[in-house]
Amino acid sequence: MNAVVKVDQLPQAQPDTTTLLAVISRAAADPNTDVDKMERLMAMYERIEAKKAEAEFSADMAQMQAELPSVTERGDANGRYRFALWEDINAAIKPILTKYGFALSFRTDFSNGIGVTGVLSHRSGHKVDTQIILPADKSGNKPDVQAVASSVSYGKRYTASALLNLTSHGEDDDAFRASAPFDNSQEWIEKANNCQSAEELQDLWKSGGQALREAGNNAGYARLKSAVTARLDYIRSAPTQVDEEQQA
Repeated sequence: MNAVVKVDQLPQAQPDTTTLLAVISRAAADPNTDVDKMERLMAMYERIEAKKAEAEFSADMAQMQAELPSVTERGDANGRYRFALWEDINAAIKPILTKYGFALSFRTDFSNGIGVTGVLSHRSGHKVDTQIILPADKSGNKPDVQAVASSVSYGKRYTASALLNLTSHGEDDDAFRASAPFDNSQEWIEKANNCQSAEELQDLWKSGGQALREAGNNAGYARLKSAVTARLDYIRSAPTQVDEEQQA
């Protein structure tokens, strides 16, 4: 007997900002409009726009995750362990980031150790960041400049991996290739992006979400949920007739 798999409910879509912007434009043209009311309307518009940007970020992230590769570990920490070089990571992810409208940048701060902040920005305007603070890497009797550069490189690897959920594997890791699970979440995501109604999307979410949960594909489940949520917002944001009269 199959176990019952709980599938999360979809969140409600946000109001259409086109209508709200029209209301704000009319209010701004009316000399009798209360300033406090204008500020509240603008704050509401900015919140809705921020939510839309976040939804677009999540939808593109969900699709991009399926294409991000596991990077080969060519770096050697004096025989103690192996790691993926930053130049290999950057070369592997940069074309995929560009394809989905993302950009990865870094800030450094040397006021308290060596601080590296990774910033993942999206074409929608939404961005997330994470930071790590490190000491200078003195291993192998590195000179000061090289020690700082080594720590900065590590900070880039660490923050990029944290932001993008990157993985790495050995150059000759046959076990990695043999054990990599089959992930069909992208097929469900493509079906979700082709849904034309909320009802059709809900049916797909029930089927796809349950299938991915039963397969133990939690990452794929999360990606599908983000894609379905973004598609639902898109479907429900189609222009509708509303009462555009202002409240006194």
